[in-house]
Amino acid sequence: MTLVPIDLNADLGEGFGRWTLTDDERLLSVVTSANVACGFHAGDAATMRRVCELAAARGVRIGAQVSYRDLAGFGRRAMDVPAAELAAEVAYQIGALEVFARAAGSRVSYVKPHGALYNRVVRDAEQAAAVVEGVLLADRTLPVLGLPGSRLHEAAAAAGLPVVAESFGDRAYRADGSLLPRGQEGAVVTDPDEVVERAVSMARFGVVTAHCGSSVEVRARSLCLHGDTPGAVGLARRVRERLEASGVRVEAFA
Repeated sequence: MTLVPIDLNADLGEGFGRWTLTDDERLLSVVTSANVACGFHAGDAATMRRVCELAAARGVRIGAQVSYRDLAGFGRRAMDVPAAELAAEVAYQIGALEVFARAAGSRVSYVKPHGALYNRVVRDAEQAAAVVEGVLLADRTLPVLGLPGSRLHEAAAAAGLPVVAESFGDRAYRADGSLLPRGQEGAVVTDPDEVVERAVSMARFGVVTAHCGSSVEVRARSLCLHGDTPGAVGLARRVRERLEASGVRVEAFA
């Protein structure tokens, strides 16, 4: 069996001012792609600059993690934003991060929505099209990282943008391949051993056990390791070590 390489991505730069959430420096020693908060759900100019410099120094790809304008709710609250406004805000976030990525000797290599926006564009064609319009305004070559089979990927592919399928080791899946909403019990997998086993199963065999117990096909090129959970760095290291020990090559997709 020939194993497809897997990218490890993590949400980084999720702080604001004196408040910090993610251990950016140590996570950047594990992951191959960094989803950098662009100031709308978390992050500020100084944080974005610092994370870009750290990522560039380690050869980690920099991605723009775009979101609804929701600092208070960490971008996880449902919002209704007009399509034209959302497109402009997505382009704005990518452009802001690109300044710091370029200054660090790198560039923004992909785009990934965050939180409520990520979940919304799985099924909402209008919001998905607005996100794609924003990406096109910023850079017509940027890959879009997201859930396989989502409206976002449909819109991105139709617009000629590369799409990259993503999986989650620490999130519960529904039988249709979508993520169990965070508000529901069991949505986040907290047992480290289970997270590691799920990650390896998806990377090696393209399957994971859904919340209902059924087997779900999840074929992805990138695996998300959330940086805002307790013990995130240690867990990320365990996942990478097990993947490599299982014969899976870990490398960036971009």
